[in-house]
Amino acid sequence: MAAKKFNAQKWAVYAFMLLASLASVVPFLWMLITSLKTQAESIQIPLQMLPSHPNFSAYGRILHEIPFTEFYINSILSTFFTVTLQMMIATMAAYSFARLHFRGRNVVFVLCISILMVPGQAFLIPQFLVVQKLGLLNTLTGMILPGIFSIYATFLLRQFFMAVPKEMEEAALMDGYNHFAIFWRIMLPLIRPGIIACIIINGLWSWNNLMWPLIVNTSSDKLTLPVGLASLSSRAGEEYPMLMAGALMAIIPMLMLFILFQRYFIQGIASSGVKS
Repeated sequence: MAAKKFNAQKWAVYAFMLLASLASVVPFLWMLITSLKTQAESIQIPLQMLPSHPNFSAYGRILHEIPFTEFYINSILSTFFTVTLQMMIATMAAYSFARLHFRGRNVVFVLCISILMVPGQAFLIPQFLVVQKLGLLNTLTGMILPGIFSIYATFLLRQFFMAVPKEMEEAALMDGYNHFAIFWRIMLPLIRPGIIACIIINGLWSWNNLMWPLIVNTSSDKLTLPVGLASLSSRAGEEYPMLMAGALMAIIPMLMLFILFQRYFIQGIASSGVKS
């Protein structure tokens, strides 16, 4: 009886996981199918599931009708520099909060964490005024600068640093290592899963960020992919096949990043820096 109950629970879990997988995959399949349709087929009622004559014209049109390549390059540069600077600052800040002892450390850390309780929209006007005073409107620098400080990454990496046994740090100090050498040569390799998890999470956020690039940029040659695709949807007579084609091409870099580093990402999220 117990075995039957266990099997029923197991199959219920499998069924739930299958439904969750379908809920995740079906939108991507629909994007692909719609990108192969004509405009008439994409808005046809009753709904037409498959295109009569699949074609890739939407992909060619989006590359020629809008500066899609420039949007792509801007997104790549913005995401790369934002995430790189984020990791440089977050890893050093996290190591300081986890391993260095200085007066007011916990107070400063709590103040930093309290920022997470403030909606991000509350910072938009102050950030815009600062960028404007610095003369960085319509520049990639102005788009990157406010995003290089990540409290979430600092908190997560601090947990990983705290999980590293203190004996390793003490042994390194006895061998003559200073804190920078310990941080660079010992600590960073040990928390690699956490760093990769932060890179993927923050990279995805930066890649999909719409609000800030839309506010800080008015020049078409500095727009990113989310803003460029949003401009398509705001035009009269929305071209759904073009939108779906652009969205599919936009997700390729983040999809490849996750596929390449999914093992480290899952390990970093699962452990969450609480290993003893």
